[in-house]
Amino acid sequence: MHPVIFVSLGPGEPELITLKGLKALQNADCIFCPETRIRDGRTLSRAADIMRRLDIPIDCIHRFPLPMSKQREKALAAYDRVYEETILLCKEGKKVAIVAEGDAGFYSSVHYIFEKLQTIGIPVEQVAGIPAFIASGARGGLHIASQEERVTIIPGITTTEEIEKLIHEKSVIVIMKLSQCTDEVHRCIRIHPEYGYHYFENVGTPEEKYSNDIKLIGNLHFPYFSLLIIQQNG
Repeated sequence: MHPVIFVSLGPGEPELITLKGLKALQNADCIFCPETRIRDGRTLSRAADIMRRLDIPIDCIHRFPLPMSKQREKALAAYDRVYEETILLCKEGKKVAIVAEGDAGFYSSVHYIFEKLQTIGIPVEQVAGIPAFIASGARGGLHIASQEERVTIIPGITTTEEIEKLIHEKSVIVIMKLSQCTDEVHRCIRIHPEYGYHYFENVGTPEEKYSNDIKLIGNLHFPYFSLLIIQQNG
């Protein structure tokens, strides 16, 4: 039985996938890829767009709807369907890949499928990728951490007080899923304009944005695909 390969696509720019990841996609018979429905009824898939730009055959890409909600029941049900289809394909001797943006082992919900397959003894393999905050640092020309500096990664739930504490402890802060803490980030900027704020949006895509202008960042509405790196200046 071929192992199921969980392929990390990187943050969005097709050239940021690893050679190992690209080869896994090229060799796959079936690639499961999430898509989401937006308000006007259309479905979008950033992962499928990346693969098309890598010349992966469309007939190998199997898109599945993934509801975007804090209530995870529907998303888990969608992953369960992929899990069941994957088992059948593996029994037929097919080479199956499941993709994730960024790194498949870093804030990636597809790891739910990885763990379920692993539990029943189906071989699985995870191909490393570039997480969005690493790509963002490169885009902004940042040295994210120097010497003995610590890096704290927060999944979009934080307060100004927590940021103050981490900066005092000389930790660089990376806030993922920034849209979940818009008000607190704006409050922190008002109270601490002396910090270094580096805002990134849709890194690795044509809509990519970067700014370290605190007046601009302090008035932005943060979309889902955004993150912030905060450093102590000086």
